[in-house]
Amino acid sequence: MSILGINKFKNKWLDLSEISAVVIATILVLSLLLGIYYLGWLQPLELAAYDQMVRLRPTLTADPRLVVIGITEEDIQVFNRWPLSDEVIARLLEKLSKYQPKVIGLDLYRDIRYEPGHDQLRQQFQTSDHIITINSLGYSETKGIPAPPNIPPEQVGFNDLLLDPDNVIRRNLMFADTADTTFYSFSLRLALHYLLAQGMNPDNSPVNPNIIQWGKAEFIPLSHDSGGYQTIDDQGYQILLNYRSPNDGARMISLTKFLYGTIPQSWIKDKIVLIGTVAPSAKDLFFTPFSPAAKKALKMPGVLVHAQMVSQILDAVLGKRALFIFWSQWGEFLWICSWGLIGATLAWSSRNAWIITLGNPFLISLLCGLSFFLFLHQRWVPTTTPGLAFLFTSGTVIGYRAFQAQRQQQIVMRLLGQNTSPEIANALWNSRDRLLADGKLPGEKLIATILFSDIKNFSTVSEQMPPETLMEWLNEYLSILTQCVQTHHGIINKFTGDGIMAAFGVPLPRKTEAAIAEDAYNAVACALTIEDRLKQLNQQWNHQNFPEISMRVGIFTGPIVAGSLGGKERLEYGLLGDSVNIASRLESCQKDRQSGICRILIAYQTLQYIAESFEVESWGPMPLKGRQEMVDIYRVIGWKKTPNQGTGNREQGTGNRK
Repeated sequence: MSILGINKFKNKWLDLSEISAVVIATILVLSLLLGIYYLGWLQPLELAAYDQMVRLRPTLTADPRLVVIGITEEDIQVFNRWPLSDEVIARLLEKLSKYQPKVIGLDLYRDIRYEPGHDQLRQQFQTSDHIITINSLGYSETKGIPAPPNIPPEQVGFNDLLLDPDNVIRRNLMFADTADTTFYSFSLRLALHYLLAQGMNPDNSPVNPNIIQWGKAEFIPLSHDSGGYQTIDDQGYQILLNYRSPNDGARMISLTKFLYGTIPQSWIKDKIVLIGTVAPSAKDLFFTPFSPAAKKALKMPGVLVHAQMVSQILDAVLGKRALFIFWSQWGEFLWICSWGLIGATLAWSSRNAWIITLGNPFLISLLCGLSFFLFLHQRWVPTTTPGLAFLFTSGTVIGYRAFQAQRQQQIVMRLLGQNTSPEIANALWNSRDRLLADGKLPGEKLIATILFSDIKNFSTVSEQMPPETLMEWLNEYLSILTQCVQTHHGIINKFTGDGIMAAFGVPLPRKTEAAIAEDAYNAVACALTIEDRLKQLNQQWNHQNFPEISMRVGIFTGPIVAGSLGGKERLEYGLLGDSVNIASRLESCQKDRQSGICRILIAYQTLQYIAESFEVESWGPMPLKGRQEMVDIYRVIGWKKTPNQGTGNREQGTGNRK
């Protein structure tokens, strides 16, 4: 069996050229993915992963330090107007002051008069230094709106909320600077007032003035590429908003209930009270990370968002909830590349499809689990980008290997499949890792059955035909032989002009006596099938005025060595050993002693495996050319008859013995 070009089948684990190709492909995939990531095109996926982790982590109960006086739709109907009058707000502030809250935050614009009661409201502002009012810098959808007139700057905070590109609030803008002024946010003013009363003052870090040290917290401003961000506007002093809960960040009391009902003083005393609208008609509603999972309230009122911000600052300063921290760009780069290399390594090192099928989901789950674990410990690292790096590099390597395997399998099938049964060619391909070493089939000792065939008086026959006719006639004959060998699971090792050398039991070694006997049976059955087909061919050739022929077959079962022979330029699958020589000598033994169109000779070494299946005629011990020892030779007559079998029935010879 010639297998020219088998040197192209390099061992994938040792072939540096293929490893280099995979490494280069992995680097290109990672470079492309990192370029897309740093351009911000993957930011929406990272933000979606962030939102999912926010929803999955445990939520906290309402902050006991905060109370929200919410203006509901029912409150607006009771007072039959919006905005509410200054007189209503003044009464609210006056009653709240009697409950002795630590600080009151009024999340309502009061830059213009809403009569009646404007003078009463002004008086409340002037006599109470614990009321924080709002203005707007114009960062959100509204334009800049000033604070109420004559309010000290330390009692004013901007209530602008930063929206991410998908209109979700994930950040808290604490400071905003102009050339000569620093503006404080509404939530920061409330937290400052509350914590300063406890003697907790913020200060700049002596190491880095951009870092604020406040109590047990270090406030580090967000940059445009913190966590999963890549393209946000990082102006001002921003931190990642750490939501306390999806809705009840603080106790909420409706305006009407507070004004006209009886509220326990313990609900208000020494608390931070925020006043704002929660009515949908006021359109002060915002998307949060919880919105995709919300069934009813998809948006959170602005006053509750501010309450979440205040609660986060208090928890951070008091050491109850740490602020989010982020890896450096190099850390994220190594994190993403590491997962890409893991994906490529798994795809390259594993040939078992089940390992890849089960390993990929497991490792992706591990990645998500690690990211979520870090998230629970206040570290936000990219999640979808390393996941894509894993999948893309793994897919690239799998695709490369599949392409290489398909190409090599096509070559193997073309080289082997023409001369072997498809089952053997597939078996050889599936065992290529074990069989192929450095692009060669290493020599292996095994027990096989060798078959040689030859046409009797071929020289005389060939002289009667023109060369082109002879070639066509001979190909038709050899094609029949090839089909018979393949049908009986053998391999055509060589075409010897007018004959073949076939082997049964290679290239995969037989481990049991039963398997060796099966090969011997297949070889003899193949020879008898060839005899039947030759009878049909002779009848056909007789009608075509072609000469009829007879042939000889020699079969021997014994040890051989099988492996690659040759050099880099040409390799052949060689079968060596005394068994090969004996089979060849059996074919040519006493050429003139032939009683039928196909003489089949075997030795005792083959007979011992097939005696129960075939009728034979003993020729006795005979010398063979080139051998000193005698060989016990038998001629195969046909299959043994069974009680239910008529004469000449050879259907059983077309397949394996059962």
